[in-house]
Amino acid sequence: MIKLDDNYRHKGLRKQLVSLLRDKGIKDERVLDAINTLPRHYFLDEAFMQTAYTDVAFQIGQGQTISQPYTVAYQTELLQIQKRDKVLEIGTGSGYQACILSIMGARVYTIERQKKLHDKTTQLIEALNLSNIRQFYGDGFEGKATFAPFDKILITAAAPEIPPKLLQQLKIGGIMVIPYGEGVDQIMLRLTKVSEREIETEEFENFKFVPMLKGLAR
Repeated sequence: MIKLDDNYRHKGLRKQLVSLLRDKGIKDERVLDAINTLPRHYFLDEAFMQTAYTDVAFQIGQGQTISQPYTVAYQTELLQIQKRDKVLEIGTGSGYQACILSIMGARVYTIERQKKLHDKTTQLIEALNLSNIRQFYGDGFEGKATFAPFDKILITAAAPEIPPKLLQQLKIGGIMVIPYGEGVDQIMLRLTKVSEREIETEEFENFKFVPMLKGLAR
């Protein structure tokens, strides 16, 4: 049984976090409202409860992290989410990012290659009763062609390449946000699919992500 306790202290800390994110340049109030609504401490082990609302990343097991709130807000803002958008997320991780998108009204299809993380996060999202999230255990490089095309695609790991199958699954006019590069830092890209043969590329800030890996992990 997952215990979901959200008290006045947690809510106050979230308001402070939202204020910090606004000061750091996040402008989309819908993104900020979602972060203010969603208890981040639900997605962390109890050892991190006291610091759940600091703007830092935390280990969540299996060599993965829950991204710092600024990174989540930044990527979400770049996606330009609209209600009913069909969004493919590569790298479910803790589930926090998927839930932010869900709260904003998106229909989320999220893939995780780590079986233990997938199983743990599935239980949490079911407990949160967010019915517009569908979770899959699979290889993110393959995407989810069954449900394509997607309005938006979000990659939450450092991609060594732009996965061609994901571009194929993005609709014309759709947006992909992807941390690109194999070095210490990755450049955040926003790709807009102008046509089947033309991709418009915008470059933004540098970030640090765990690597996007192929295949499945038990």
